[in-house]
Amino acid sequence: MILQMTPFIMLDGNAKEAIQFYEKALHAKVLFTQTFGEAPISSESPVPENIKERLAHSVLKIGEADLFVADNTPDQPHQGGNAVYICITTNDMEEAHQLYDSLQQEGQVSFPLQETHFSPAYGIVTDKFGVTFQIFTKKNE
Repeated sequence: MILQMTPFIMLDGNAKEAIQFYEKALHAKVLFTQTFGEAPISSESPVPENIKERLAHSVLKIGEADLFVADNTPDQPHQGGNAVYICITTNDMEEAHQLYDSLQQEGQVSFPLQETHFSPAYGIVTDKFGVTFQIFTKKNE
């Protein structure tokens, strides 16, 4: 049996911008994107003009993990991304600092990247899209 959990970030019209940001900040590779306007046409429920350019689905590859990013439709209430944290784990201090520095640009620091009893470099930052990331560096044993 295979069980996989994939973080899915829902945004309010700025998913394409977020993907560009994650390409730089997290070295994400875009595997797939589709706007609502690119979806198969249905005469029973046509796509409204005001959402055709919104991103219906995307798949990003970050290291060994997948991340889904999309826009909600205007009739869906939007909530910030802090209901779920995304924990990025690395064993490289330099990479931890680079990820933390990139994600905090125009974002907000909740817990400065620092040594803790469980990690040589751990921090929490909410990016400019309201998504909260934990940067966790494994101890070298």
